[in-house]
Amino acid sequence: MPRFSVIVPAYKVQAYLRESLDSVLTQSCTDLELIAVDDASPDACGAVIDEYASRDPRVTAVHLAHNLGPGPARNAGLARATGDYLLFLDGDDTLAPGALQAIADRLKDTGSPDVLVYDYARTFWTGEVVRNRLAHRLCEDGPASFRLADRPSLLGMLTVVWNKAYRREYVEREGLSFPTGLYEDTPWTCPALLAAESIAVLDRVCVHHRQRRTGSIMTTAGRGHLDVFDQYERVFGFLATRPELERWRPALHRRMAQHFCDVYADRRRLPRASRAEFFTRASVLLRRHRAAGSPPLSLSRTDRVRHTLMRLGVRRTYRTLSVLRAAALAAGRATGSLGRGLRESALRLHYRIQRLLPLWPELAVFSAYWHGGYACNPAAIEAKLRELAPRMRTAWICDPRHAATLPPQTSLLRPGSAAYWTALARATYLTTNVNFDRSLVKRPGQVLLQTQHGTPLKRVGLDLQDRPAATPTTDFAGLLRGADQWDYLLSANRHSTLVWERAVPSSYTTLEYGYPRNDAFHRATRQEVVELRERLGIPAGSTAILYAPTHRDYRRSRPEHLDFERVLRDLGPRFTLLVRRHLTYAEAPDSAGATGAAAPVLRHPRLIDVSAHPSVEELCLASDALVTDYSSLMFDYAALDRPMVIHADDWEAYEAARGTYFDLRSCPPGAIARTEDELVDIFVTGHWRGSRSAQLRAAFRARFCTHDDGLAAERVVRHVFLGQPSLVPPVVPLHERRPAPAAPSAGATGGPAGGSPAATGPTLAPLTTPGLWP
Repeated sequence: MPRFSVIVPAYKVQAYLRESLDSVLTQSCTDLELIAVDDASPDACGAVIDEYASRDPRVTAVHLAHNLGPGPARNAGLARATGDYLLFLDGDDTLAPGALQAIADRLKDTGSPDVLVYDYARTFWTGEVVRNRLAHRLCEDGPASFRLADRPSLLGMLTVVWNKAYRREYVEREGLSFPTGLYEDTPWTCPALLAAESIAVLDRVCVHHRQRRTGSIMTTAGRGHLDVFDQYERVFGFLATRPELERWRPALHRRMAQHFCDVYADRRRLPRASRAEFFTRASVLLRRHRAAGSPPLSLSRTDRVRHTLMRLGVRRTYRTLSVLRAAALAAGRATGSLGRGLRESALRLHYRIQRLLPLWPELAVFSAYWHGGYACNPAAIEAKLRELAPRMRTAWICDPRHAATLPPQTSLLRPGSAAYWTALARATYLTTNVNFDRSLVKRPGQVLLQTQHGTPLKRVGLDLQDRPAATPTTDFAGLLRGADQWDYLLSANRHSTLVWERAVPSSYTTLEYGYPRNDAFHRATRQEVVELRERLGIPAGSTAILYAPTHRDYRRSRPEHLDFERVLRDLGPRFTLLVRRHLTYAEAPDSAGATGAAAPVLRHPRLIDVSAHPSVEELCLASDALVTDYSSLMFDYAALDRPMVIHADDWEAYEAARGTYFDLRSCPPGAIARTEDELVDIFVTGHWRGSRSAQLRAAFRARFCTHDDGLAAERVVRHVFLGQPSLVPPVVPLHERRPAPAAPSAGATGGPAGGSPAATGPTLAPLTTPGLWP
């Protein structure tokens, strides 16, 4: 008996079915059976199902003689299911990586409930991924399992079958089955939740629900949408057979009214000739099943009015109010646009006036990462400026949500505010690692320092002219106009100097001084490293691996390169993973969550999601090794002289899409893994910290860390802000530098994680593992 029976009905989804079936069969939890039901699909769905069944014994193929719809197709799968728990997946949807194991773990933790509700994300044909907006209702605080009365808000979520796991014995005992017609999920989901003696939730995206551009039943007009009335009749019919559940009538009535209003409002669903009939039938059902003395509805005023008008059957009034409301919203948007236009005009005038006033010689303005928090090279320079020139005033352009990252000694400038434009007009010094507002007019006497934010491996600037798919903008003329305002460009090494001067040519002065953000690697003490690890929750004695992949220009959504659950299992208890999303995905949805503050990649005691941590430098200091793909973080991490492993699982695709300045595989900073298995093997066998790894790291460090000696910020401040180029500290020779030591007793095998004698004078190890070394 398998743990899970996953039932997948298929009809006209041949373009997506393979991805759907693969998402089930490649789960890290393999204790499953997959029942794929061909609902007499006229395309190749049946052949695809047979192909999978022929090569994987876990797949059962079911073919229906006639097209019956998703409900009967699921029933056909139910009849063959033998698993402890039943899961349903539409033929164009997918399970998220690691979903089944997360479900299995949660079922165990909650005592095998009748129903487990988990989360989903909508994946749009544009590549956008949006998490369920009601995800907060799946908070795992409180009792591990409960009855619906303890959390009635679950009944107000989408009444779909594919975001839940059902105990098969419970389903059989209750006699649950699917009816024919559309909206067949409703008369299954509502009774399943109402009758359950134990329910649990899992706050994790387990299903990616595809939103197709065309072909979806829910966006295709037809009389089939009137089936929603029969489905709710079945729900209330079930309620009539269970007197002990009668108290749920008001909640079900509210749910039904909301559902009817939603269907009626979607003009893609109802043909024009059927709208009057729909409204009339909705009115009849709302009156028939209304509970006497229903408690006040916890709805917005608008929804309460809509429900009442539909129940009363006053369609013309309903339609008139809908038109008036739409007009009011449009007027509000127009008024808002007018107000914004007036405000922007006033701010432009304010900026022009401020540019006529004298510069403030002791004001320096900083920003990083498109108005992000206090970070990167600008932060290190700002801190050093306050140390060496206390008379200087500093201000930071920052979105208010990142205000907590600013030190108290610097002022916050909200982007777009009057104070923001005043500072841009009158500050003598402007420093950023990206670009200032395109409306900036640099005045005579102003000094603009461009620090950049990484050593370029991938192509940048004009070198992207032949790769329009990879560049964030095709306005190369605008790019050069911005560069023409730079007085200084900060470079970390000779490689960066040559790349920037060719890719963004202008009259700026290049300061090859190293990256100030890496000064922290030479200042931190062992005790500070230990304290950092404690704050992050890294167990004492554990080997902490920082996993920091870069983004992919050839993909719209965040790629999943590692099965974290499998990697952690194979690495064993000595290792902890720190997972750092790339900045591009920090505010974007992904397989683990949606927009905004993203959910953890995986709930695991030895995985720590550090994507929101404000300082990547602190994460580097706290870690014992770095695993990355093509991120520029490798050039900074090399200054720490700690082991690195390159996970180059898609080098060819990355090179073809973005282009690079050199083949990283020919001169990597450590071992190279082409697959997940090779990556695990590098750590398990100790190759990650062996003598060959140390030799590669030493060569890489000598090439790219020529100036990262802990004094970069002082060089910049003395040259740019204090006008003391003759007092710029000389570069400390590489062999004299002492980067911050790793935490004591960290590491799995071998000597210290970084800064060891082997790192400066290695002896070549035999290359016994094919493919790991260049």
